[in-house]
Amino acid sequence: MAAIVSILVAGAIGVCFPLLGKTIDALRPEKDIFFVIKAFAAGVILSTGFIHVLPDATENLTSPCLNENPWGKFPFAGLVAMVSAIATLLVDTFVTSHYTKPHLNNTQQGHGDEEKKTKENEIDVVHVHAHASSISGSTQLLRYRIVSQVLELGIVVHSVIIGISLGASESPKTIKPLVAALTFHQFFEGMGLGGCILQARLKARSVAIMVLFFALTTPVGIGIGIGISNTYNENSPTALVVEGMLNAASAGILIYMALVDLLAADFMNPKLQNNGKVGASAGVSLLLGSALMSLLAVWA
Repeated sequence: MAAIVSILVAGAIGVCFPLLGKTIDALRPEKDIFFVIKAFAAGVILSTGFIHVLPDATENLTSPCLNENPWGKFPFAGLVAMVSAIATLLVDTFVTSHYTKPHLNNTQQGHGDEEKKTKENEIDVVHVHAHASSISGSTQLLRYRIVSQVLELGIVVHSVIIGISLGASESPKTIKPLVAALTFHQFFEGMGLGGCILQARLKARSVAIMVLFFALTTPVGIGIGIGISNTYNENSPTALVVEGMLNAASAGILIYMALVDLLAADFMNPKLQNNGKVGASAGVSLLLGSALMSLLAVWA
């Protein structure tokens, strides 16, 4: 019961903190401090994938409770994580292309029409560039929305598994340190997700749904674990394979999102590259976030 309350509160605070950028000017996405906070959160998510989720998947899929053939003869956790990362890339590319292609075609057609008009009136060129700039902004906003939703999917998958495992555990020695570690875990992950939600500029209803979905996932998983604790056997072949596969898929999503859509996107941003102080601060913040999250692996 304590785990449900503490993790629910920590997750809600973590995911809502970046959203204060709507009312606190210093936390707005265009401010320098936002890059630093987001780098910390991205480090947390990257560490979650590499240090927490992928090793758990490997442990599940190489358990002695599974048959040596095929589970002991091939690194299935790495394979599933790789396939998951590739699938995330393909979905990411397809969705972005699908929604931006009509706008780009209209822009190119309009560009050609406006070029003809420039012979009569050069001021029309301004309208071409303004329209192209608008399309670029719409494309970037679409990317942020895709990132926020895919990232939440990856977080939710392993959050459910963590919750069920915690709820089904009957050892106080295991539960107490796990609750403390998972409380910080959810808080930091929430910060990363909240930053992406803020950049996506979603409607209030969509924001509320995503926040509630994240905050409730682990507590609901704990409740399910408590309910099935008398029948659930975490060492059964079925449980090991299902948990291992889901964890590996989640790890692939989180690692891809952290490296490509969060870190690469921000660290290649001209605003960060042209400001050495902000770049250095973001780098330190990234290392700090990944280090703190890695340290939690001692307890969870």
